[in-house]
Amino acid sequence: MPIYEYHCLNCRRRFSRLLLSYSAATSYTPQCPYCHSTTVQRLISRVYNLKGESTEASDAASDDALADFDENDPRSMGRMMRRMSEESGEDMGPEFNEVVHRLESGQDPEQIERDLPNLADATAAGMDGIED
Repeated sequence: MPIYEYHCLNCRRRFSRLLLSYSAATSYTPQCPYCHSTTVQRLISRVYNLKGESTEASDAASDDALADFDENDPRSMGRMMRRMSEESGEDMGPEFNEVVHRLESGQDPEQIERDLPNLADATAAGMDGIED
């Protein structure tokens, strides 16, 4: 799931947006959640490596999790999203849970986007509080 980071050229604050697909990212017009300016610059995001209590166990689990991941299979995408959510321990909200459920049942990601037109806005709103 791509997280896009932006720098507002008006108020000089940084903000992030989680967009569930690349097509959503191409049609998304970033707007600063602080001053509502659309004069923003996209940043190159830092890579975060989250580690659990046992680094070796976490690394092995991550490698195992990726071993069966198929980006062209909605069920595989749903399983991966569920694993990531469970490992983070965060409640991603009802919209995220619905997407995961629908992917795990084999629904086409593009159809899910069409059925849930406000999905990108809802998931982006959940990322408003993320700053560096």
